[in-house]
Amino acid sequence: MIIDLEHLTVYSEDRIGIVGANGAGKTTLVNILSHRLEPDEGWVKLYGKHAYISQLEPAEQKRISPEMASKFGVPTIWDEKMSGGEKTRFKLAQSFESDSVMIFADEPTSNIDLEGIELIERRLAEYQGALVLIAHDRDLLDKLCNKILEIEHGKIKLYMGNYSAYSAAKAKARARAQFEYEQYINEKKRLERVAIDLKQKVKSIKRPPKRMGNSEARLHKMGGQKAKTTLERAVKNVEARIRHLEVKEKPKKQAAIKLDLGVTRELHSKVILEGRHLNKSFGPKVILEEADLIITNGAKVALIGPNGCGKSTLLKMIMNQEAGIRVAPGAKIGYFSQDLSILDENLTILENVMAESIYQETYARNLLARLLFKGEDVYKKVRLLSGGERVKVSFAKILLKEINLLILDEPTNYLDLNALDVIEEELGNYDGALLFVSHDRRLISAVATQIMTIEKHKIKIFNGNYREYLNKKDQAPNDEREEVKKQIFVLENRLSELIGRISMPSKKDDPEALDEEYHAVLGELKRLRGRLGTS
Repeated sequence: MIIDLEHLTVYSEDRIGIVGANGAGKTTLVNILSHRLEPDEGWVKLYGKHAYISQLEPAEQKRISPEMASKFGVPTIWDEKMSGGEKTRFKLAQSFESDSVMIFADEPTSNIDLEGIELIERRLAEYQGALVLIAHDRDLLDKLCNKILEIEHGKIKLYMGNYSAYSAAKAKARARAQFEYEQYINEKKRLERVAIDLKQKVKSIKRPPKRMGNSEARLHKMGGQKAKTTLERAVKNVEARIRHLEVKEKPKKQAAIKLDLGVTRELHSKVILEGRHLNKSFGPKVILEEADLIITNGAKVALIGPNGCGKSTLLKMIMNQEAGIRVAPGAKIGYFSQDLSILDENLTILENVMAESIYQETYARNLLARLLFKGEDVYKKVRLLSGGERVKVSFAKILLKEINLLILDEPTNYLDLNALDVIEEELGNYDGALLFVSHDRRLISAVATQIMTIEKHKIKIFNGNYREYLNKKDQAPNDEREEVKKQIFVLENRLSELIGRISMPSKKDDPEALDEEYHAVLGELKRLRGRLGTS
């Protein structure tokens, strides 16, 4: 991948979001800017300390202070057994503690629940240094960024404003570039036609008739020559105008996927999915206890909640049609798993999508082409594909089956922003029933007509969109909120006392017991704060 960047200065107040298609070079650019990768040409100068946050790499330091651990809701010591969200928050806490003047963050909210995303968003908003951020979370880019750096076809352009401002400016620039190109082509064609017409007129000037007298012939010739010279001069002038036209290059089109989430068989049942007295546990951990659920035909239900609450477990229970779950007769489920397990890594793209296809190979190839798998690409082994490419192949496999009920578990992971917009639009227009798990707040807001949560081992469904759900959540009874606030106040005081004793233990203190109580109090605080929607 070639990245062409002439000059970039990052100031202390900058919050720069880096956007571009999958494979455009976003991570490469951040690695170069953070001195993790040397450029082939040019140089990068960093002033002061900087921190780098990546989903894939471990923390540089394995211990953080109790104060910072409390602020970010994580243990004081790095543990490989922590969830992905906890690891990201730990690394973010470490970057705050190191007094860095700049943070580079590469997809810090991937695979993190809504509560974790909101916490990261708040902490980054509080950060006083510069921020350079790669993210596919459009709300995050809108709330945090004051500049957007776009990588497209190897070229880099900086836009002022947040993601929404960038999108509007980009659309306007594309429309203007297309208009100017069309104007240039039309004017060039017009002048070329004028030149052709003039040349034809030159050729049409006739010689004097043979029977014409010498004097008359000489006068005729002189008139013809004068007219010819005038026309030839006009031709040269027109050709000069063509050469001096300001050339406008044809705007390059960003390759975009196309989807058509159609219903292959209409369902007439009012209730499409039902569950009664559902129970699920893993050892001592209870997920569901005498829980009920019901999904009606045409509903678009977003299943949300913190990591570990049982969202993916519930989807798998539905797919396995475990005891208590009933799916309407005639329901054909298209299931997308976040682990992309519906794909066989050792088979080609074409072999994967044709395994359960109800369509001929020609139709499948056309669909794959719309997902940007063209020509020989369809013979690539799935194990060689990027995360975003695997997501698109998974969608292709689902769309080639007979479906009227979509069940999607984190369908937008790994997708670039252009693909996200397409998925969002198609899911919004989908006529069948839809149950999906997502941490993409904009997708939930745009698509969901109902919100499903798992609370206290029960399944709750809110009839309304995400904004209405949040408003309802914020309007919890005041007495309940006040009681929760009192409990938080007591626990915060206890946490402060524990932090002091851990930092400077007395002879009577048992460090292990103090540490155990610290984590117990921290966990309860996190739960109570979650009920209030605070950090």
